[in-house]
Amino acid sequence: MSKSRPDRLGAPKVASHLGVMLIVAAVLGVVVSGLAIPFAGVLGFAARNVSESIDDLPQELETEQLPQRTTILDKAGNTIATVYDQNRINVDLVNISRIMTKAIVAIEDYRFYQHGALDIKGTLRALFTNQAANGVVQGGSSITQQLVKLTLQNQALLAGDEEAEEAATDDTYARKLRELRYAIALEKEHTKDWILERYLNTAYFGDSAHGIQAAAQHYFGINAKDLDLQQSALLAGLVQSPEAFNPVENPQAARERRDIVLDRMAELNVISEEKAEEVKKQGLQLDPQPMSNGCVSSRAPFFCDYVLAYLKKDPDLGRTPAERLRLVRSGGLTITTTIDTRMQDSAQRAVSANVFPREGAIGALALVQPGTGEVKAVAQSRPMGADTAAGQTYLNYTVPPALGNARGFQSGSTFKPFVLASAIDQGIPLTWTKSVPGTMNIAENRFKTCDGYYQSSSVWDVSNYDFSGHTVNLYSGTQLSVNTFFALLEERTGICAPWKLANDLGLNLSEDWIKPSFVLGIADVSPLAMAEAYATFAARGQHCESRPVVKIEDADGNVLKEYDPHCTQVLPGPVADAVNDVLQGVIDPGGFADDWHPGQEAAGKTGTTSDNTAVWFTGYTPNLAGAAMVAGVNEAGEPETIEGKVIGGYTRYSTSGSGTAAPIWGTAFREIAAYLEDETFVQPDSADIAGVLIEVPYVAPCSSISGAEATLEGAGFSAVTGPYVNSSCPRGTVAYTSHGAGETLGSGDTVTIYVSDGTPARPPKKDNNGGGGNGGGGNGGGNGNNGNGNGNGNGGRGNG
Repeated sequence: MSKSRPDRLGAPKVASHLGVMLIVAAVLGVVVSGLAIPFAGVLGFAARNVSESIDDLPQELETEQLPQRTTILDKAGNTIATVYDQNRINVDLVNISRIMTKAIVAIEDYRFYQHGALDIKGTLRALFTNQAANGVVQGGSSITQQLVKLTLQNQALLAGDEEAEEAATDDTYARKLRELRYAIALEKEHTKDWILERYLNTAYFGDSAHGIQAAAQHYFGINAKDLDLQQSALLAGLVQSPEAFNPVENPQAARERRDIVLDRMAELNVISEEKAEEVKKQGLQLDPQPMSNGCVSSRAPFFCDYVLAYLKKDPDLGRTPAERLRLVRSGGLTITTTIDTRMQDSAQRAVSANVFPREGAIGALALVQPGTGEVKAVAQSRPMGADTAAGQTYLNYTVPPALGNARGFQSGSTFKPFVLASAIDQGIPLTWTKSVPGTMNIAENRFKTCDGYYQSSSVWDVSNYDFSGHTVNLYSGTQLSVNTFFALLEERTGICAPWKLANDLGLNLSEDWIKPSFVLGIADVSPLAMAEAYATFAARGQHCESRPVVKIEDADGNVLKEYDPHCTQVLPGPVADAVNDVLQGVIDPGGFADDWHPGQEAAGKTGTTSDNTAVWFTGYTPNLAGAAMVAGVNEAGEPETIEGKVIGGYTRYSTSGSGTAAPIWGTAFREIAAYLEDETFVQPDSADIAGVLIEVPYVAPCSSISGAEATLEGAGFSAVTGPYVNSSCPRGTVAYTSHGAGETLGSGDTVTIYVSDGTPARPPKKDNNGGGGNGGGGNGGGNGNNGNGNGNGNGGRGNG
């Protein structure tokens, strides 16, 4: 049980009316002195005590910006979400209908424009009435005093200060004195119109509608300037008790309260009695508008969630994430985003058609515009919400973990283009050919890292999807996604260059991923990060950081911040052109994803993890990139195999990037292609196809095989060891190379090292008896060579 308060209204009945009169007289003495109105006859001692109490209070009330709702727009300016701590839209007094201001003044403070901070007649009436009733049955506060009370309540509520919130609503004389002191200050500092405007913007009208504009929009679907008499009377009646008179929940009580307001307006001659009776016959004429708050009910829930997470990390919006979020939710901002709702709808339809919410897999698709980094869509198969039984989740699987709270997933062979691009950048020709087995073992310490060779004594076992051997080049090896080929290609490029390139493309990978299996996509990534990376290839090597926001405007329409593209050239344009040319083969006839060609020039890469926890397809046209993923997840969002899971209504015992993820990408891109501008890729330069032409270096006969390999590979060639041949060099050393020193080849071409067997070649037998024979005949009139020998014969002219 709460303790009694000595200053609480409704004091014990032993308090006499005389005591009340003394208190009233004392208070009034201070009040009028504060208002500079002469007042004689008050008790000097009591007045001084009350005056000292009031003087101890702060003399100014902070009237900071009222919390307002923020609107999130798509790129075209259409609303996709609203977020707020309080649903409010501030409006100037001139944008509030005159009949609305008359109605609120009539029912709440009809002498508002005649008195100062305190309506003395109203206060006396309330004091005597409440004393007689031993409780609060009538209010006497002026609109200015009510504004003070609402402001203090609001400040305490937003600060989460429960004690201050309770103090702001306590039915005590101390609170009345404090409010009065602040009201005096407000009346000194501001005009009556300013106070009325602030009051109407601050007041709560029930049903989450703060302020007159939000109330007009919510209950009637109109603006405050368009409110008529019936609507104004209804709203004016709500402020006394918004819950009790809620017209949606309690229409009869709301109607009765409206009629009281109409009668009061007629009594004060604001309207005629006839008009009041006419309007009282009308119904409430409500047209309630939904008042969505947050992302769950938005047009694009997970894009909205991504926007809020992105802004929480922007230091320009506040010192801490909490400050930034408070600005977003209470600043009355207009946030223009990059989303294209047509693309968003296409992406969502494609995902939802291929993976269902309650299944044990998550489907996701992210779309990014090359050359700008604008995020056009993020969609996933599980809707936003807390009902896990219905497949709902608050985890955003499409974006990086720092922005969506979901972990990333391995992306398999979609990492191969990073090695491909590094190889081309290093001058390895697209025609670089290797005969590779279906399975192979490679010592991990053969792979170069950023600071030497990979430190390991282990052997990396690499297998192709079909365990078949192939003779392929960069074109066919990529089209068929040959793992053993790319393992050898990564051995040529080293791991460091592809790893650095992946980071330059936006993947933010730690050094933990610098290991031989990097090329097979063992790092955890998100669909948005992969779409951003591949968008760089489409933009001819220009990487643009993905971003969901174009600009932010404050409540007055002033631009707070513009989010311009942040782009860097991270790959030479001709190298990116060559990558695009190779990756088109994945979608063209014969490629793994040829069933999902969108009808425009497109390129891409499939990806399947070794343990089948995720399958991917990341593809792009010259002006749009997208990454589709289907991943197995448990209830906690952790990865698990998708083999044997129901996906899209069917149990899948075999999954792949081409068969499971590519349909999401292809379905969306085929829809989008109907309005996406049809552009073409730049054809690669012939030098990128042929590689860099360089001379074969001199390799000394009789030198070590390892030294010869180092010399040739250091020059940019692929060195292979050939068979043993007769040579006077020591066995096991270099006999000769083919191609030989001085020949010009493409970088990456193969030079064979022939190994000496230690047996010198036998010289030919000499014949000392016969003279030189005549030149052989021929049909072409060629001359024979002169013969040599002891017989001194001459070589004759041949006929060949």
